[in-house]
Amino acid sequence: MRAPRRGADEAAPRRGGGEAATRRGGGEAAPRRGSAKGGAGAAAPRGAAGEAATRRGARSAALQAALDEVRARCAVAERRAQDPVDFVHLYTNPADQELVALIAASLAFGNVKALRAKIAEALDRLGPEIALTADDPRAVSARLRGFRHRVYRDRDLAGLVVGARRVQRASGSLGAAFAAELSQRRDLRQALGAWVRAIRRAGGLDQRPGDRGAAHILPDPEKGSATKRLMLLLRWMIRPADGVDLGLWPVPPSALLIPVDVHIQKLGYNIGLTDRRGATWKTAEEITAALRGFDPADPVKYDFALCHLGMLQQCPSRRDPVRCEGCGVKAVCRHWEP
Repeated sequence: MRAPRRGADEAAPRRGGGEAATRRGGGEAAPRRGSAKGGAGAAAPRGAAGEAATRRGARSAALQAALDEVRARCAVAERRAQDPVDFVHLYTNPADQELVALIAASLAFGNVKALRAKIAEALDRLGPEIALTADDPRAVSARLRGFRHRVYRDRDLAGLVVGARRVQRASGSLGAAFAAELSQRRDLRQALGAWVRAIRRAGGLDQRPGDRGAAHILPDPEKGSATKRLMLLLRWMIRPADGVDLGLWPVPPSALLIPVDVHIQKLGYNIGLTDRRGATWKTAEEITAALRGFDPADPVKYDFALCHLGMLQQCPSRRDPVRCEGCGVKAVCRHWEP
């Protein structure tokens, strides 16, 4: 379980020399050996550049193998029981699942035990049929009266639930509303921003711009933050059903960005997925771009296992023989590489 706390414009991997040869066409003479244009030719790279390319290729293969192994060895059922997404699996009605996922993701920051208790409290207050309850704003306010979690108050959560339900009913589902924004704007960040603004307007959260709780419970992704909790929600709803994520929304997983919290940022830096230190939107783009090289269709599939690995290992910022013992990515960590 991660505690906070996620358009992708990542550059695609450069293509090799074969593409340049194709552009020259069959009739163009190959550059002379040793010329500035062709260098050591269209053959395999030589010298220091060739050795560097070989090292990069070997490291990429080792990194992918390590990531696949971490994912394969993750105790999914055990770790899911400690993750906010577990609450979503308690419901079967898709309308309820969407609202539960939004509540759970929005409250998922701070101490793990405390935030899970607060998610459970909120859901208990709202009752077993949350979508039905959310149709009555007065009932929502009454049920949540006195609720508090960190910077949130009852009216913050009530505005979120009522606004989300109104958007859900207007579009058929929250997923349909988001998919429509993404289809129109063709940019994840802009689409998510429009989707957030629609819920905030519908729930009256935008009427309290100076209120920290109202602003934080559903943040604006266009301000530069990694918006980890929103990225977490998208992962749950979009990735194929695999025992953790639910695959409810009609959006391709390739559109996702990894939810970046302190665990993912630190792990990503340590294993070379990013050189950035902060949990920003750019950091999420960089890490996702690197992971896309291993699986373009589903780059965020590594997130659940990596986040829980980071939590279990308490991933340090330097070589630490005790804390790093047994870490699945130790062999490709910058602090342990020879």
